[in-house]
Amino acid sequence: MINLEKQAFLTGLFEAAVTAADATAALRPYLPAKPQGRVVVVGAGKGAAQLAAAFEDLWDGPVEGVVVTRYGYGCATRSIRVMEAAHPVPDAGGMAATAALFEAVSGLGPEDLVVALICGGGSALLPCPPEGLTLADERALNEALLASGAPIGVMNAVRKHASGIKGGRLAAAAHPARVVSLIVSDVPGDDPAQVASGPTVPDFVTLADARALIAARGIVLPEAVLSHMAEAPRPDDPVFARNEVHVIASARLSLEAAAAKARAAGVPAVILSDAIEGEAEVIGQMHAAIAREVAARGRPFAAPVVILSGGETTVTLRHTEGRGGRNTTFLLGLARGIDGIAGITALAADTDGIDGSQDNAGAFADGETAAAMRAAGVDPADALRRHDAWGAFEAVDGLFVTGPTGTNVNDFRALLVEG
Repeated sequence: MINLEKQAFLTGLFEAAVTAADATAALRPYLPAKPQGRVVVVGAGKGAAQLAAAFEDLWDGPVEGVVVTRYGYGCATRSIRVMEAAHPVPDAGGMAATAALFEAVSGLGPEDLVVALICGGGSALLPCPPEGLTLADERALNEALLASGAPIGVMNAVRKHASGIKGGRLAAAAHPARVVSLIVSDVPGDDPAQVASGPTVPDFVTLADARALIAARGIVLPEAVLSHMAEAPRPDDPVFARNEVHVIASARLSLEAAAAKARAAGVPAVILSDAIEGEAEVIGQMHAAIAREVAARGRPFAAPVVILSGGETTVTLRHTEGRGGRNTTFLLGLARGIDGIAGITALAADTDGIDGSQDNAGAFADGETAAAMRAAGVDPADALRRHDAWGAFEAVDGLFVTGPTGTNVNDFRALLVEG
């Protein structure tokens, strides 16, 4: 059982990170100037409903529009319609939401303003198969990409060229209205064109680039999808000339808030990176090695210290019977790496409150966790092989459950090393 005082300390750091991405605080500095025409809000992502509600509270004037979020992530709004759809695999609800977003931006003029509230999760929530493809084809594409272990930038590069809404196409449909995109980033490097595959933000990644990435990584995609991929709009297209893009919250800002919280409690804090990618288990082993070095030799940091990191790891699926997401997988890899070592306690969680397919945000681990799993009849190595990190942590009461947080700035990892 994780020490409750240490668990509370790490939970406080997670809460500081989430608070730093609060919708109202993030939006307030970026409210656009009022237009002469209509104000239409569109949006997608796991925190889109909360962003819409905050925008309504902050905006002084009439507003209309529609946003889509994951099932169970909605909240009350006054004039902006909130729709819900499936994540991470698209469904018919997402198709209906995509159609509603296009309807919201149709027929606008140059004096109208479209405010796009975009955050993580929007890729799956906005299915829009090109002509000749079906929702089943887009589901197959998404499942293949999720199972491939490819980093988010590669997955989004492919999605943009096999979609009728991603890669700036929603903003193009709003022309000649001006589009202001307010982005909560959940991607390493905070490239706004990568968040939710950029429905209102194009980039210069070409179809040839996307095909090269598919080939280089050996990603197996349905032949129907490959044959219907098409060039996405370019940022230098005149339809985007009047648009603005702002990243209003990100993993970097949230990690800095968590570091400040730790220091205020008298514990030094360091941030490894806000953009760590790679296989979750391997990244967990790497973090374990750093923590061991700090605990044993006082390098590269002196204990006590909190080691923070963010980004988006991946899990290459080789079996399908398991439960759990990338944060619990990361933590199970870490737990094996600190097995039997005292003075190290860790939390890994997704800032949106859901890690993978279950109801937990992540989990806690320390040097006794792997032994506790074995005592409960769970082999940590076998759980990793079967992709059942959730089951391993559930067996030792190590899951971290928050419910939906209303935001999404990617993964949060905190290691308390006491020496």
